[in-house]
Amino acid sequence: MPEFTHIQDDKAQMVDISGKGDVAREAVAAGKIFLREDTLTAIWGGTVIKGNVLATARVAATMAVKNTANLIPMCHPIPISSVSVDFREGTGYIEAVVTVKMTGKTGVEMEALTGVSVALLTIWDMVKSAEKDAQGQYPATSITDIRVLEKKKGK
Repeated sequence: MPEFTHIQDDKAQMVDISGKGDVAREAVAAGKIFLREDTLTAIWGGTVIKGNVLATARVAATMAVKNTANLIPMCHPIPISSVSVDFREGTGYIEAVVTVKMTGKTGVEMEALTGVSVALLTIWDMVKSAEKDAQGQYPATSITDIRVLEKKKGK
């Protein structure tokens, strides 16, 4: 049976990384939000009532990356060197792509995934009034495919 590094004596714990050396690290994560065509047109055209959706989602993603250790109990607080947030237009969806860089003892995959998740949730929040149907439901709206695209360790 494999040994789980986060569990010691049946108790969850943060992994001890004190013996590891500092290494350049990078992670790229992505995810999609599917929206109604009219909503997508309003986002790309900058006509959403709440304001600039993608600019707000970019700031939210950056804040989320920097606060990942406050949200996920066993994540280490780490010194983030760089956060990049991009949005790609797809057929019926927007894809958020977050790249996180740092030099340290642990990876940044969770930070990148958290950034993507919060970017997509922020988009949803900013357009929810346009996405609701007559019953107040979201039949066309979904968040999917949140994943790590790439991780790098070392130069």
